[in-house]
Formats: sequence, C-alpha cells, structure tokens
Amino acid sequence: MDNLTEGSTFVSVDGMRVRVVREGQGPPVLLLHGSGSSLDTFDEVAARLSPACEVIRLDLPGFGLSDPQPDRDYRIESYVAFLARFLDGQAVPECTVAGNSLGGNIAWNFALAFPERVRRLVLLNATGYPGKSLPAAIRLARNPLTRPLVRRGGSRSVVARNLRGAVGPGFTVSEGMIDRTFTLMSRPENRAAFVDFANTTQADNSTELRRLRVPTLILRGDRIDGQHFARDIPDSREIVLPDVGHLMPEEAPAAVAEATLEFLGSAQ
Repeated sequence: MDNLTEGSTFVSVDGMRVRVVREGQGPPVLLLHGSGSSLDTFDEVAARLSPACEVIRLDLPGFGLSDPQPDRDYRIESYVAFLARFLDGQAVPECTVAGNSLGGNIAWNFALAFPERVRRLVLLNATGYPGKSLPAAIRLARNPLTRPLVRRGGSRSVVARNLRGAVGPGFTVSEGMIDRTFTLMSRPENRAAFVDFANTTQADNSTELRRLRVPTLILRGDRIDGQHFARDIPDSREIVLPDVGHLMPEEAPAAVAEATLEFLGSAQ
C-alpha cells in the first residue's frame, strides 16, 4: 500500500486514524468520496484544482485507509458531526465542500447543519433522496444470504465488473483503478464497515434541502438519476455531463475541475 500512502498524512479524529492529503494554496476546498471509494478517486481533480485552491481530501471512516467507526455508527448525521471535528483539527473554519455520491450526501447535510462553515457547495452525482436504486454491492450487503460473502470479500474480477458497470460508455476502467479498489476493499475492517454502512437506516432529510442558502453547483452524469437537487436547492446551478456514469471524478476530472473553478470564480 506504499503507493496509496505516498503524500498522505494520518491524523487522529475521535480516536480514529484518518488518512488525509492537503495540497495547493488558496481558498480551501474539501473533497468527499463516495461509498466503497477513497480520496484517490479525486487524484486528477485535485491536481487541476491545487494551483488555485488548497485541496483537502480524506478517507472517510470505514473506507480507504482510515479506521472504521468504533461504534459502527454510519448514519449521515454521524459523518456530519465527524466532519466538523475533522475540520476543527485541520484549523479550517470554513471551506467549499464538494462530494461525490455518498460524499455529496454528507456535503449537503453538512451545509444544512453548519451553513456558516460552507462557502460553496458542489454536488457530484450526489445521493440523499429516498427511493433511489441501490448499487449491486449494497444490495448484496443487505441480503442475509449474500452478506457473509461481502464480509469475506469478492474477487478482483468481481470488483472489475462492478467498476465497469458504474461508468459511462466512453470510459475505460484502468488496471490501476481495479487494483486500488480491490486492495482497499480487501481490508477486513473495510468489508465489515461496508456491511454496517449498507445496513444502516438513513434518515430522509431531503425535504430540508429548500432551506439551503449556500451557493450550490450540481454536477451529474447524464447516465445518472438526477433526483431533485436542481429543483429543491434555491438558486442552484446544474450542469449535466454527457456519457458520464457514477464515478464522475475519475471519468471526467477535467470537466469537474473546470466547472468547479468557474463556480468558485477562480478560472484562469
């Protein structure tokens, strides 16, 4: 895992060891990954943002190389509270928060809970509405018959198939991306945390989105259910990226970075 820890630091938050990468200078931008992922999903986005921003990335508890939640509490509200304490420890009183999928869900809930700490909000294929179709891995983790298989871990070929099924038609999943995802999901603590996360009942806070007053950019792939963020978040702006699937930061890093920089008023 040496290549995964290169450039990383590890900090303690609530007694958990949390992997962090900070790079660049300028207004701080916090990037939050999705479920089953890690901060590495933003490698290319961060490289494009860091000349104009200070980019902060972390592996959320239970994912990547961070520790799992010791109390096995994977509610969005718990992630929001964790994030506030993480930013306190990083001496970041306010920042732009951008999140993909689960990270987007945490991001908009964080903006509702701590509006004074969020300058701007960027949602990348965010989740959070009830009734959205679930990824195959989560369905497997919820099924009592297949849950033990998830705990034991799948093969590299299964990981490759899941990744290829999550992207748009024009994107080729690299061997490195498969290796990284398989390596991280092979950690026993990550597998156990994923099962706990998948079986956590999440509160529906989507009716609260109308209260948001944070400037918000909504980015989604045209292959993804857009849900109702553009409708429900006042004065938000939505950009739909063609032929982009669920893994937007890796499928379209240049488009994500360009749209984010323009939104922040930092485009060169």
